[in-house]
Amino acid sequence: MLLNVLLILLPLLIGYLIPLSSARLTRLVNQALGKMVYLILFLMGLGLAYVENLSSHLAMIAHVAGVMFGAITLSNLLALWWLDQRSPPTHEASDSKMPSKLQLAWESLRLCFVVLGGLSLGLVVNLHSLPIDKLGEWALMLLLLLIGVQMRNSGMRLRQILLNPWGMKIALTVVLSSWVGALLAAQLLGIPLTHGLALGSSFGWYSLSGILVADKLGPILGAAAFINDLGRELIAILLIPLLMRRHPSAAIGYGGATALDFTLPVIQRSGGITVVPVAIVSGFILSLLGPILILGFLAL
Repeated sequence: MLLNVLLILLPLLIGYLIPLSSARLTRLVNQALGKMVYLILFLMGLGLAYVENLSSHLAMIAHVAGVMFGAITLSNLLALWWLDQRSPPTHEASDSKMPSKLQLAWESLRLCFVVLGGLSLGLVVNLHSLPIDKLGEWALMLLLLLIGVQMRNSGMRLRQILLNPWGMKIALTVVLSSWVGALLAAQLLGIPLTHGLALGSSFGWYSLSGILVADKLGPILGAAAFINDLGRELIAILLIPLLMRRHPSAAIGYGGATALDFTLPVIQRSGGITVVPVAIVSGFILSLLGPILILGFLAL
């Protein structure tokens, strides 16, 4: 798992080493980043169409996932709102003109429609022969490379990317608040507290939680963990543009581990290049802790 996280960071570091000599190339990189957002979200939706074994025990799965999702979401957002109030960030928004709430809502809905478009296509057309996962991985690698190039040519220092106190505070807040929500959900569901903590410690990494939890606790809780974390990622896509200007810690932190990869382009589009290092640090820490914490709680 650690190797996978390090491999995700490699194209970012390579991109950071590439200087651009003209403003035209910089504009092309910025335009390409915008297009990559939609491509990655479309591929994610396409991949969801081929998830198996979610139909059996649907009522119980939905109940467990719904309670867990609601409790963790409430706890995360309250804690991250408190973090924003206690330590207001000083970053500059990517657009000096404040867009209307209707514009922000439409941007979020448009991103969700892209995911639903991929899901709908996958359900209607049999595309099992296409290497969807590989295409998604390569698209993500290219996007991270482009983000690295953009950071290098925006004058951002490497120290800002690797050592970011704001990102570390967000990660710690997400971990602690996720545990509070998971413990509350476990009480409501009548499941062991350690099982609840395991489900709450993946921080949005749905492929990881589904596999690890299903292996130890069976397919029902495994599917619930998957849906809980998938819901977190989809809601994060919706909330990030709405929260970024006034509550950036909540916008970045709610995505959890996905701030390192899938929600990173949405964070970059909504908050500008200056919040990218914050998201990377937070997402990296949560991605690193996820498998360790899940396996640790399942072993108790």
